[in-house]
Amino acid sequence: MAHSILLVQASQKPETRTYSDFESINECMEGICKIFEEHLKKVNADRPSITYDITQLFDFLDQLADLSCLVFNKEIGTYVPHNKDWVKEKIYVMLRKQASSS
Repeated sequence: MAHSILLVQASQKPETRTYSDFESINECMEGICKIFEEHLKKVNADRPSITYDITQLFDFLDQLADLSCLVFNKEIGTYVPHNKDWVKEKIYVMLRKQASSS
């Protein structure tokens, strides 16, 4: 359990900056998936159900102006920043675990 802060900037406009905090890295990765799912609901409002694959999720993340995650490290007592590539790796691992357990 490592407290995580998700920083997102949707476009180049500073007013699109948001942050969310989570009790664990896994919850943070699930939060990112939820952000993408909300985006899909907006752009596909007329569809009763929506499916997506990981490449669509990663394409969405790539088009964000900025995405980073700060993870608290108890040993050094500070937050460690991580970039989009790290986030993608963590999401990939999380989704693989979910797929193998179902």
